[in-house]
Amino acid sequence: MQQVILSRFESDDQGTLGILSADGFVCKTLELPWRDNQHDISCIPIGEYESEMIVSKKYGNVYWLKKVSNRSGILIHSGNLAGDESRGFKTHSAGCILLGKYFGKLGGQKAVLASRIIVNKFKDFMNGDNFKLIIKNNEVSENV
Repeated sequence: MQQVILSRFESDDQGTLGILSADGFVCKTLELPWRDNQHDISCIPIGEYESEMIVSKKYGNVYWLKKVSNRSGILIHSGNLAGDESRGFKTHSAGCILLGKYFGKLGGQKAVLASRIIVNKFKDFMNGDNFKLIIKNNEVSENV
């Protein structure tokens, strides 16, 4: 089973930035800030997760992370923002991992851009195959 690495490197109320890499593929990621793995408002814990392609009513064919502790419905999908709504930021994530080609800003908020294009490239690259996602912290602020 192929391994995919998500290295988180920065986190604040506007989201958690990272780099997703597989052998021959690299992109940017954005997740919610760390809020103790709480449903809908936190990124998921570091660790290893098996992933498989499923059909989502909202997103179509997407990768789903299996057996995430105390969580369900964690997907890898398109979106631009993943901020803490209780602190006035917008989000397109309820705990999922957003992929993008670039880091940037939308409405003054940290974002990943060209997301739909990169999600499709990632799905094509993975060819629908299952994989193991390894999430790790790489000098992340705020103890993510």
